[in-house]
Amino acid sequence: MSAWGSQARSRVPRIAEAAVERARLSVVPRSAGRRAARVPFVTLVSLLLVGGVAGLLFFNTSMQQASFSATDLQQRATLLEAQKQSLTMQLDALRDPQRVATAAKRLGMVPPPTPAFLRLSDGKVLGKPLPATSTDAMRITPLPMRKPANLRPKPIVIEVVPPVTATAPRQAGGTGASTAAAKQTTGTKKHHQGQGSQR
Repeated sequence: MSAWGSQARSRVPRIAEAAVERARLSVVPRSAGRRAARVPFVTLVSLLLVGGVAGLLFFNTSMQQASFSATDLQQRATLLEAQKQSLTMQLDALRDPQRVATAAKRLGMVPPPTPAFLRLSDGKVLGKPLPATSTDAMRITPLPMRKPANLRPKPIVIEVVPPVTATAPRQAGGTGASTAAAKQTTGTKKHHQGQGSQR
């Protein structure tokens, strides 16, 4: 037992010394291979980032330009649609039969009393055509409508009496005369008011 213990004690310092020697660190120069291997990777990542940002900016710019172009085209389409509707209304007004008949009448044209027809199969004239005269003209515009009697009231004439001036000298009967003139003026005003309310 003592021999085995003495051997164990002698082995422990040797193992400790070996562990200490292994644990010692020494400064060594860095290898150039690792640095050379990292440079392409960093360059590649930087190029990818720059390319992604540039592509995103280009895509955003192109989308904005497309949006502006679409808005401009929409406005042009709306304007052209409005012009089309305006031209359609003008064309309908020019095609109005009443307008065509009025223009023809101004040129002295009248409808034929007995028109003739040409048969295309054999070229035969059907009917007896007669030349049109000025007596064959017809009325194009309708006659003006007459208003009913209740819409044509008789005019109401009102005579205005001038007021009596107070420059005349007062006499014995002056008070009575002025009172009568005032009553007449008041009656005339009431008559005017009554006529105005009847209107």
